[in-house]
Amino acid sequence: MKDKFFAIVAMLYVLTLAGQAMAAEPRLLGKYSDWEAYVFMEGDNKVCYMASQPAKSEGNYTRRGDVFALITHRPAEGSKNVFSYITGYSYKQGSDATAKIDSTSFTLFTQDETAWAPDAATDNKISEAIKKSSKMVIKGVSSRETATTDTFSLKGSSAAYEAISKECNVK
Repeated sequence: MKDKFFAIVAMLYVLTLAGQAMAAEPRLLGKYSDWEAYVFMEGDNKVCYMASQPAKSEGNYTRRGDVFALITHRPAEGSKNVFSYITGYSYKQGSDATAKIDSTSFTLFTQDETAWAPDAATDNKISEAIKKSSKMVIKGVSSRETATTDTFSLKGSSAAYEAISKECNVK
C-alpha cells in the first residue's frame, strides 16, 4: 500500500510539472496562408506572435538553421509590433540586414542570428507594410561573408496580425 501511495504521489508530481511546462509552450491560434499566429505565457504575461518562413532562400551556404520572420506583442511590457528576423546563421559582426517590402526598404541591426528594427517607429512601419503588401525580401551577410537573400510571401499576414492583436488585446 505504501509503495502504491508513493507511486501515485510521484505520478501526480510529474503530471503537475508537465502541465507547468506545457503552459509555457506556444499555442497555435491559427494558420493563415503563409503565416501562423501563436500565443504563450511568459510568467503571468501573454506573448503573441506571428511567424513565417521564406518561400525562397538564396545564398552559397553549406548549412543553415531555420529562418523565421516574426512580429511580436508583449502587452504587459507595453511592447507591440516588434519585428525580428531569425536568419539561421551568425551575422557578420557590425553588419546590417535590409528588409525590402514591396518598394520600401528598412535597415535592420544585427546581433548573433537575429536582426531587428532600430526603434519602435520602424517596427510599426514594418508591421504596417507587412500587413498591406505581398512580398518581403531580406538580405544579410553571414560571419563567413556569405550573402543571403530570403523572399517571404506576405499572404495571410494581415489575418495573422489580427489574430495576435485580438488574443493579446492590442489595438
